[in-house]
Amino acid sequence: MKRKIYNKLLEWKNQWEGKSAILIDGARRVGKSYIALEFARNEYKSHLLIDFNNTSPQILELFENNLNDLDVFFRNLRLLTGVKLYPRESVIIFDEVQQYPKARAAIKYLVSDGRYDYIETGSLMSINRNVKDIVIPSEEEHLDLNPMDFEEFLWALGEVEIMSYITECYDAQRPLGNALHRKAMDLFRQYMIVGGMPQAIKEYVASRDFSRVDHIKRNILKLYRSDISKYAYGEEQKVTRIFDLIPASLQRHERRFRISDIKPGARTRDYLKSMFWLEESRVANFCYATTAPNVGLGMNRDEFKYKIYMADTGLLISQAFSERVELDELYRKLITGKLEVNRGMIVENLIAQILKASGKELYFYSKSSREAEDRMEIDFLIRKSTVTSRHNICPIEVKSSKGHKLTSLNKCIKKFSNQISTPYVLHDGDVKIENGIVFLPLYMAPCL
Repeated sequence: MKRKIYNKLLEWKNQWEGKSAILIDGARRVGKSYIALEFARNEYKSHLLIDFNNTSPQILELFENNLNDLDVFFRNLRLLTGVKLYPRESVIIFDEVQQYPKARAAIKYLVSDGRYDYIETGSLMSINRNVKDIVIPSEEEHLDLNPMDFEEFLWALGEVEIMSYITECYDAQRPLGNALHRKAMDLFRQYMIVGGMPQAIKEYVASRDFSRVDHIKRNILKLYRSDISKYAYGEEQKVTRIFDLIPASLQRHERRFRISDIKPGARTRDYLKSMFWLEESRVANFCYATTAPNVGLGMNRDEFKYKIYMADTGLLISQAFSERVELDELYRKLITGKLEVNRGMIVENLIAQILKASGKELYFYSKSSREAEDRMEIDFLIRKSTVTSRHNICPIEVKSSKGHKLTSLNKCIKKFSNQISTPYVLHDGDVKIENGIVFLPLYMAPCL
């Protein structure tokens, strides 16, 4: 399946020419190993894969004993693996490198040697255990790999043209028209249900069977829970509890996560390590409140007020609905946009996923006040592409049902007129502009 990160890897190879390694970081099952191998097969004369989840003691001994003599190191590596390596035409892949931090530390010397290129893949790269006693190599570029985005999903389905037309209409602020709008919304809802995990998409492309896709997603959720038990050292119960509470917190109107939901009297500072682990694992996207909707969103971040979204909306759906739910009926209602309960949290989670895949940090604005004109909740805030002296922030409201009100958005526009650029509403309908607010169909979120 085609991934956009492939072009970034190609840019790295051509630009750095072996003077830097590259690390592909992401959650489990997002396709890190697959894309590294696909790139290696296509772009190099030969490649060598070292999987640190399952490698021989003899290979590990090379890192322990032979790094001081790289001629011996590479000779023994070739003999142990049977792979012929060609100077400047071969790549060595360190898969799941977090399992063996010494190999990551060795990148400094291997890159300096200059014979081969190096691709690393891994998860939980900043957790203390995975960086203990090593110096993080400065000769390492970093790439994040998220679940497959909407356009990558369309490519997998063979729909290679429609996203270009969606982007064209977005740029011109022009509606798609009834027929194409219905088709685009249908594809968007399919993406919402299946999600972006490559294994789930592969099954959907092959079978179009949501039940089989759901089975795969539930297995991935089991894997994530197993990872928490294995790797969240000392924080296993806390991380598991937070992970399990994500759907319930998103079901509330304001979507905010409350520490008190974990247990009465719980304090945020007692769960900071657990929150960091969950965010670093990439299985969840954290959206922080900002105290002022201006260009300094990060400087105004409130560390104690946040929403926690699942990194993949397909996984959220499988997590939120028990296996006793009649899946066919559930998915039929989601496809037709007629799910009465929970749909708002699912759509908002998907917009968070899309914004994150576009490289944006997630922020929202919330204000509680006795004064009605100050009381508001804005789902997302993003900066416009070019920073100016004023009007830098675009507030985004996500509406999953018809007849929605824009009370908070109108208050925000009025109160922060000097900071606001273009206000957006993402909804089920086509493009329209009313009272200075740009209404966009949900499938245009990747264009923002």
